[in-house]
Amino acid sequence: MNGDSGDTATAGQSAGPLPHGGDLDTARRTWPQAPLPWIDLSTGINPWPWPVGPLEPESWTRLPGAAALDALRHAAARRYGVPDAGRVAAAPGTQALIQLLPRLCPPSRVAVQSPTYNEHAHCWAAAGHEVTAVPGIDALPDGTDVCVVVNPNNPDGRQHPPSRLLELAAALARRGGWLVVDEAFADTCPDASVAPAAGVPGLVVLRSFGKFYGLAGLRLGFVLADTALLAAVEAALGPWSVSGPALEIGRRALEDDAWTAATRLRLEAAAASLDADLLAAAGLEIVGGTPLFRLARTPAAATLCGALAAAGLWVRRFPDRPDLLRFGLPPDDAARDRLRQVVRGTVWRT
Repeated sequence: MNGDSGDTATAGQSAGPLPHGGDLDTARRTWPQAPLPWIDLSTGINPWPWPVGPLEPESWTRLPGAAALDALRHAAARRYGVPDAGRVAAAPGTQALIQLLPRLCPPSRVAVQSPTYNEHAHCWAAAGHEVTAVPGIDALPDGTDVCVVVNPNNPDGRQHPPSRLLELAAALARRGGWLVVDEAFADTCPDASVAPAAGVPGLVVLRSFGKFYGLAGLRLGFVLADTALLAAVEAALGPWSVSGPALEIGRRALEDDAWTAATRLRLEAAAASLDADLLAAAGLEIVGGTPLFRLARTPAAATLCGALAAAGLWVRRFPDRPDLLRFGLPPDDAARDRLRQVVRGTVWRT
């Protein structure tokens, strides 16, 4: 990869932590009189988690073993369609991998399809790479070594066909580069995944466990790539990087075909209902999303967000796009009713 510095402006740097969804502590401090319980709609996490149930006592009392890790890797390979479990490495969440990958890459010119999850550009820039935000992948800046794509994208849900992504991976590989495809939301649309091609030169795939399975607090994720890169990732993570409970829960959930199929249908129906019955019915314009979250536009986004927060509903705002709001799926009828009362009110639209 090209290590020379250029004159393209570096993107994604920040002096402090980046804002993310799920920060209920800020919501509670800012709106202390909001009714309880708070309903967190600011993330794209499945509100109906895989049922964990009791765990083997050894998962808590013993150091994580190689056999349990191997079983998890095989379960992930099967679920994601990877032909060889040797092309799968587990980590304590994909965020750890997003921060690690730039440190395993020589100084490079990195293109990040934007807008997207802002930790990608932030982490590559923080590691000393030259980062450029690009609107798409069909006209990358000259000399691009690494391209980062979230597919389906967060927050707008746009997708690229696997065939196009594999073409780009091959082109970058010819110059010693990578295509990093973050498939955090691909569990709901497996046909969009390039995971079955894991191991081909230049392709690095990230898979999140916690979003689709509704267990974000478990901190589990996967990288799918060639064996040389996986060896570097595992060496950097060190021994016992994935906890015993995560090994057991992750394996069992990934092996649960019936739950997976039923959950895909449930999420699709819930997203369609959120669009038609609540958001569009209240006059918001649906501009994108996935079955795990919806993106809506309104010129009164700031006012509506404040009204929602005052009612104990936390949604995702975007400081650089003040007309957009992202809504996660309400977990139950009580949450839907509270959301309906606010978005169908008239005060925020006047």
